[in-house]
Amino acid sequence: MPYHIAPEVIIDGTLYTLLAFSVITWTVIFFKIWQFTKSSFYNRAYNKAFWDAADLEQAKALPAEIARGPEARIAQQGFAWMDESQKSAGNSLKYRGIPAELLEHSLLVQMQKEQHSMEGGLTMLASIGSTAPFVGLFGTVLGIMHAMHEITASGSTSLDVVAGPIGDALVATAIGIAVAVPAVLAYNFFLRRVKQQRAWLENFVVSFMHIASSANVGGKE
Repeated sequence: MPYHIAPEVIIDGTLYTLLAFSVITWTVIFFKIWQFTKSSFYNRAYNKAFWDAADLEQAKALPAEIARGPEARIAQQGFAWMDESQKSAGNSLKYRGIPAELLEHSLLVQMQKEQHSMEGGLTMLASIGSTAPFVGLFGTVLGIMHAMHEITASGSTSLDVVAGPIGDALVATAIGIAVAVPAVLAYNFFLRRVKQQRAWLENFVVSFMHIASSANVGGKE
């Protein structure tokens, strides 16, 4: 045990670490709120415009200010695949097979990319939520050990000598818990939003497949 290190250095180091955790947590929280709000707005706008279109050609020609967001990118991936499939005329291995299944695979790949984007930052929240209390506890334990060493060296066990150092050491645990709580709550909240967004996109993929199949996917009977 490095007794030559002042307790204040250990506690301050722990508090600065927890401060960094807190800054990261709230940065991720505000970013994810902005991301999900924007995605939901774009998805609703595009979904309405897509289903108001007379056919796939009109849906493909939706203006750029409407064709934004995860759902629009999935649809654009589907449109691009159908165009390239017709141009390739089966000359590429990429487009050999059952057209409907190949189109579905292309849409699902894009959906997985969108889900990966939505999940960004959640691992950081989960890690902070699970480790912050232990970081605080680490600072508390080391602080108490130093306090006990100083009390032993002084030979005094009065309340004035004991309460101060131990009280300062316990602050680290309290702050660790305070940092962990919003991280855990935010992680659970955003994880639920990711599942909702995925369900929304899965429904869109299924609906897109039905429309594309009725429009002769890949230009084949």
